[in-house]
Amino acid sequence: MDIPLRTHATTQERPASVRYSRTWATGISAISEARDAVAALLARACPLPGRRPVQDAQLVASELVTNAAKHAPGPCALRLELLPDASALRITVTDTSAQAPERRPPDPRRIGGHGLHLVAMLSRGLEVTWLSRGKRVSATVPLGAAVA
Repeated sequence: MDIPLRTHATTQERPASVRYSRTWATGISAISEARDAVAALLARACPLPGRRPVQDAQLVASELVTNAAKHAPGPCALRLELLPDASALRITVTDTSAQAPERRPPDPRRIGGHGLHLVAMLSRGLEVTWLSRGKRVSATVPLGAAVA
């Protein structure tokens, strides 16, 4: 008895994920390098995100790396991952501090301390994962409508 065999050709392969990772010993240079890394990675996205979502993602990365550089005693790491459909960028910063990120009450007279409010406004949530030595903080920034 012959059993018909059907095969389906796949015309579309799953796109390779676009990622970046970097570790810094300490220092403020990590902040500008994080912004540059976001811009470079998103320039490879297909479809390309608009200018505003790129700036939003740069600000979120900058704020998360700034918090790590300011509050953690040791090295920090940045990981960027573009979601397969290029609809969002996942930004993850790992540091050695056991202290949870803390949103301070809004105070327009205070200089600084507003970064986590910005991260919350520009991303889809803020996740903290505790590690054996420190924590990992992640935010997913929507990239909005693509540029044709």
